[in-house]
Amino acid sequence: MTHTTPTTPLPAEDSTTSKGHPTDNPAAVPAARRPPRPGWLLAIVLTGQLMAVLDVFIVNVAAPTMRADLHASGAGLQLVIAGYTISYAVLLITGARLGALIGHRRMFLAGLAGFTASSLACGLAGSTGQLIAFRFVQGAASAVMLPQVLSLIQRTYTGSSRARALGAYSAVLASGAAAGLIVGGVLVEADLMGAGWRPVFLVNVPIGLLLLVLGPRLMGSPEETPGGPATAPRSGLDVPGLLLLAAAVLLFTVPMVLGQERDWPLWGWIMLGLSAVLVGLFAVYEARLARSGGRPLIAPRVVRAPGMPVAVIRIVLAMATNGGFLFATTLHVQGGLGYSAMRAGLTFVPSAAAFGVLGLNWQRLPVRWQPVVVPAGFTLATVSFIGLGLALRDGGDGGLGLYVALAGIGAGLSLAYSPVLTETLATVRQQDAADASGVLVTAAQLGLLSGVAVFGTVFLNAADGAAPGARASADALWVTCVALAAAAACGALLSLVRRVRHLR
Repeated sequence: MTHTTPTTPLPAEDSTTSKGHPTDNPAAVPAARRPPRPGWLLAIVLTGQLMAVLDVFIVNVAAPTMRADLHASGAGLQLVIAGYTISYAVLLITGARLGALIGHRRMFLAGLAGFTASSLACGLAGSTGQLIAFRFVQGAASAVMLPQVLSLIQRTYTGSSRARALGAYSAVLASGAAAGLIVGGVLVEADLMGAGWRPVFLVNVPIGLLLLVLGPRLMGSPEETPGGPATAPRSGLDVPGLLLLAAAVLLFTVPMVLGQERDWPLWGWIMLGLSAVLVGLFAVYEARLARSGGRPLIAPRVVRAPGMPVAVIRIVLAMATNGGFLFATTLHVQGGLGYSAMRAGLTFVPSAAAFGVLGLNWQRLPVRWQPVVVPAGFTLATVSFIGLGLALRDGGDGGLGLYVALAGIGAGLSLAYSPVLTETLATVRQQDAADASGVLVTAAQLGLLSGVAVFGTVFLNAADGAAPGARASADALWVTCVALAAAAACGALLSLVRRVRHLR
């Protein structure tokens, strides 16, 4: 069933005569139910999404200043960076399910309010312990807010307008990581009013407050917003499934975030093994619950939807290579080439711009090209990763070749990611939008985490034992770029195989 947004407000019902409403509380009946304004709704939710995605990486370039100001230990600083990611990843599916139960609009605004308040608290934190705690809260608020974005788009738009909105969504989601490095570098270098690292958090506050003022007015009434309380399913939350999945994601996320800094200890491998066991138990439990007529946390039909498993793999590969590329290149330009925070951030402008432009406009490519867009995107990324490594191989700044390679990486990963998201959601039923949103956003986030962990380890191991300097760092980056190219090539091969099978 597709949703059609009303173009005029629905007339208010007379509370004294309507048999469908109580007569003792006329004030409880709205004078007019406001339909959402699709353009404004998209602008509001994507701005909120951009803030949430920025904060995954924005802290990285501020870390040295933060450490000096708060006298943070290495472990404390790591938890400041990782705390947001851990709570965010663990609670994403829960946030998606709460949106389906309570209303996507309400949960988006609730998450936005929590994110804005916790950003203020982070910016005012007086100790490392306070900052760590507030970062965990900030990540949890993001997990409540972010899944609602995809659900609101899926339920508000139809046809070509939905494809364009999903293109904007994917562009913001994936280019936001690079944008975080850019914005963080600029804010730290500017040292606004002598505040040092604090503006990387405080910048969210005025934007969040503006969205909280505009949201209730422009996103429509809860009763009229698809997925709001009037239409949300009134079944309870699947608490056992929630706990199983949250534990599985936690056991996966912690070693992925902290493992490389601790040289991959035994406890990390044990946690990863337990995570796999819990994922299996979760799948068995959810299938049994669905067969018995219950409401599982993730409907099995969503996971089995045509193309969904392959889509998840391709999204993980695209986001893993994106995360690994950003992490390793940042280490090289700051540690090896000695770039300032601002210059390091601005290095990624070509990739972020290319990702955004292609994410918004890939649907304009000729129709005969679109079946091969995804494998072509992975192939372009493969070639561009090799180009990046070659451009920086001599320990220099890379010149024009660097920026060509960076633009190629952004364009390639955009073509590898955005069409997959759009095409996959086209096969999902409207009532399953929340489940699909949770699955795909979680896949993207876990892919990003895995990429940072795996390719970051490749870079650090390649640099280990070498004499410090630009040339040794460039050699480590070259090894990492080869690994990134191999992963992107796997994505191209998988996409080609799927295309051939589809033709048969």
